[in-house]
Amino acid sequence: MTAAGIARLAGVGRAAVSNWRRRHADFPKPVGGTETSPAFALGEIEQWLRDQGKLAEVPLRERVWQQLVGHPAGAAVALRQAGAVLLLAHDRPAAWKQLRGAADDTELTGVLPAMLEAVLAARLGADHPVRGLTREALAPSAALVRAAADLAAADGASQAYAFLLGRHLDANPRQYTLTPPGPAALMAELAAPEGRLDIVLDPACGVGGLLTAAQERATDAAEAGAAPLALHGQESDPDLAALTALRLALSAPDAQVRVRAADTLRADAFPDLAADAVLVHPPFNERNWGHDELAYDPRWEYGFPARTESELAWVQHALARLRPGGTAVLLMPPAVASRRSGRRIRADLLRRGALRAVIALPAGAAPPNGVPLHLWVLRKPGGSTPPTPHLLVVDTAALAAGGRDKLDWQTVRATAVDAWRAFDRDGGIEEEPGVRRSLAAIDLLDDDVDLAPARHLPPPSAAGGPAELARVRDRLTDTLARTTQLTPRPAGTDTAPARWPLTTLGELARSGALILRTGGAGTAPSPSGAPPVLTDHDVIGATAPSGTLPEAPSSGPPEEPVLLLTGDVVVPVLGGGAIARVIDDATAGAALGRNLTVLRPDPAALDPWFLAGFLRGTANNRQASSYASSATRLDVRRLQLPRLPLAEQRRYGQRFRDLADFEEALRLASRLGEQLVQGLHDGLTDGSVAPD
Repeated sequence: MTAAGIARLAGVGRAAVSNWRRRHADFPKPVGGTETSPAFALGEIEQWLRDQGKLAEVPLRERVWQQLVGHPAGAAVALRQAGAVLLLAHDRPAAWKQLRGAADDTELTGVLPAMLEAVLAARLGADHPVRGLTREALAPSAALVRAAADLAAADGASQAYAFLLGRHLDANPRQYTLTPPGPAALMAELAAPEGRLDIVLDPACGVGGLLTAAQERATDAAEAGAAPLALHGQESDPDLAALTALRLALSAPDAQVRVRAADTLRADAFPDLAADAVLVHPPFNERNWGHDELAYDPRWEYGFPARTESELAWVQHALARLRPGGTAVLLMPPAVASRRSGRRIRADLLRRGALRAVIALPAGAAPPNGVPLHLWVLRKPGGSTPPTPHLLVVDTAALAAGGRDKLDWQTVRATAVDAWRAFDRDGGIEEEPGVRRSLAAIDLLDDDVDLAPARHLPPPSAAGGPAELARVRDRLTDTLARTTQLTPRPAGTDTAPARWPLTTLGELARSGALILRTGGAGTAPSPSGAPPVLTDHDVIGATAPSGTLPEAPSSGPPEEPVLLLTGDVVVPVLGGGAIARVIDDATAGAALGRNLTVLRPDPAALDPWFLAGFLRGTANNRQASSYASSATRLDVRRLQLPRLPLAEQRRYGQRFRDLADFEEALRLASRLGEQLVQGLHDGLTDGSVAPD
């Protein structure tokens, strides 16, 4: 196990583990790994932690995980074995219980291969991808097998596998390209707006995120007596195909699951499939996709893709595996919409009504996070495709102006789904400048056949039009007048600096005059009941709380966040700036984010505005700052305050409050000025504002 695993066992940070290694001569020596990332024996670490009183018992989840990552055949093989045993325990609990109780380790691993093969064939078909479960392969896995079954008894087989697979994916972020849950759910909703699905295919299924989203959507809309859902997936990586098959079999026990391990374009495992929906997050920019071998493949109904157009090969494969009227949704790089090498195929997709919508997502919606990816929605001709085809273009990029961490996914989803439902129902849609538009396919058939939504959407009226610009100007005029009134007049400019007796925040905390709490901890008990999070960016920019709490773990109680109260003072600890924010009624109730410290003064001893004002002093921050690498870190406990009577504190506090009002007026004037300038530029360039 690594230092990170030791930290999880003991419930401490990695820095604490590093300190233990330096300070304790009896700390276990590494048994593997590298000099920068050593690995330790689980048993030795457990014993040392117990001897030090830092561990009562290893949590079952952690024990199973450490056995999995320490497996001699590797974590992927161990996860395949554990998943197969979990499926056996789920589908045939009586047989598993009898076997486990009667067999020793040697007998257990000797009998398991035949039992596992029987349950896998029954659930996944005879040609399933979960291979290699032989007596020899299972011989070193008896402890892992038993521990995995214990975890299934405690959490449920599906939840146990979801935990192990999720931890494995989190531990290897560069090895896998995952489709985030938000875009996956959106793609499933676009494929089946009413939720009704019978057969779903993902020909590049990876770890099964899209098929899982389709299963969840179909389950929510399932009707009594409906045929069971059939989930088909194909993946070129045998390990991923096996893990996906087990994931789907455990999470969708009522569905028919068929996952195959092979290169889809070169060796299609489902050549006769007629699916209701095809969901694909294909590999991007592949040159070696089979261009030379597949020149005469019957799937290229809309044109033979160029070597540089692997994504258009996936588009045509998806269409070939749909029933007439079936829907495909693909996550695509934006260049596919405009590259000249693909214009003939794009043109034929439009002429025949196969391509129905192109939806631009905000950058950060899915990896690669720096690129605003597109969703292509296609419909196989032969169903209710209109005789005069139109294309829906939607651009949601403006909905993530705050960056990836502030992406309003619910608004993105609603914008895309509402537009698609209306377009699919009516064959057209009311235009919304800058957001959505329905275009006749014939209008797009020029030399470029450029389908990028932003190039076909009229810009929004300049800041709402001339009337809105007039309102912005009036607000700016009023704000500038108020700023002039609030401009402070320094007094006592010839007075020598005061020599007050000083105290530190650390001393005040020890005396009980204030409470210090750090942010960053806490999880959401449920998405609907989670408070917003005040981030360090919100404090620096004086904006409303914009962060969100992470989801609570699937087992164990959720961690309580630090909730802010009116009169709290929040200080960022990174960046080296002199910033302190007094929490008002509008912000109270938000959770405290990372890299922030909250000071909760006793109102009988400290005035919050006095506290915040003196904390912003440049000299105060300079003497309390330290440097870690290239970042400046503030040691809040070293910040100083003068010892003044409460009445004198309030005099200073009122002055600091006046400065805060002046500062906020300046910020508002700056925002309004920028809005007016940009609005006038836009209005003059689009003709909605006259030059005179």
